[in-house]
Amino acid sequence: MSCEKRIILNAEGLSLSRLVLGAWRLLSGPEKPDATSVARLINDAIDLGMTSFDHADIYGDYGVEEVFGAGLKHWGGKREAIELITKCDIMLKSDARPDNRIKHYDTSAAHIKASVDRSLKNLHTDYIDVLLIHRPDPLMDADETARGLEGVVNAGKVRAVGVSNFSPSQFDLLASRLPFPLVTNQIEVSVVNTHSLFDGSLDHAQRLRYAPMIWSPLSGGRLFTGDGPQEKRVREALKAVADETGGADISAIAIAWLLRHPVRPIPVLGSLKRERLAAMAAALALELDRQQWFAILKASTGQDVP
Repeated sequence: MSCEKRIILNAEGLSLSRLVLGAWRLLSGPEKPDATSVARLINDAIDLGMTSFDHADIYGDYGVEEVFGAGLKHWGGKREAIELITKCDIMLKSDARPDNRIKHYDTSAAHIKASVDRSLKNLHTDYIDVLLIHRPDPLMDADETARGLEGVVNAGKVRAVGVSNFSPSQFDLLASRLPFPLVTNQIEVSVVNTHSLFDGSLDHAQRLRYAPMIWSPLSGGRLFTGDGPQEKRVREALKAVADETGGADISAIAIAWLLRHPVRPIPVLGSLKRERLAAMAAALALELDRQQWFAILKASTGQDVP
């Protein structure tokens, strides 16, 4: 199997696991998970080869980091055995942030520092492995944002920085002000959301040789529950490829379709159930051939390539 087990992000050797566990749904259930159950989730992920965990300050109405941090403290493993990713700059209108009168963005140096300090406290850690600017800010002063990012890196609070949902030009603007590279751009791609294949995002990543992180790699479950013609076509195509490759779960085929791209994408998995994570992790043992990959693309777009 040619799929890399880990993806190296920078010259200092920082790496992420090939699949990342996304924590954004941690508080979406009927009950708040306790520290023991979160510690068990961390162990389950590690057992499946997922040592990297994706967060954002806003997840769970600003509550997920703290709950995960309590579990991380209870887990008791070595901090250097895992990687923590988090994001900042989205400002939600929330009881947890009473000063926010409207949803907006803040990429000021002061906010970056304050958000990082809060995330460190919530996660019970001394450093964040990767900090991402969560959304492009139309009021971003690239010099000031870069100054804020450089400050948290120089202070040892953050090992590397990247962005999320940035266009190539937005990425290039911020990168032009930094003395170190942006290590990733977390973007949405899936078998039913293929826009990044054609809008220059993946071309940009391949040109600059950074591995993009992929959010919603299964379209938030739409792949399984959607009843539109696109979803039905894609499910049929995934099932056909699954039958050809030994009967894998179609979720594994959908993840393998992403992993087949030469840009070395890093999917962020949203499930918190061990059995679902295991089904998706089976993608690491699969390699779709070129025609299988294009058959799934055809199902998604509804037509042959030109």
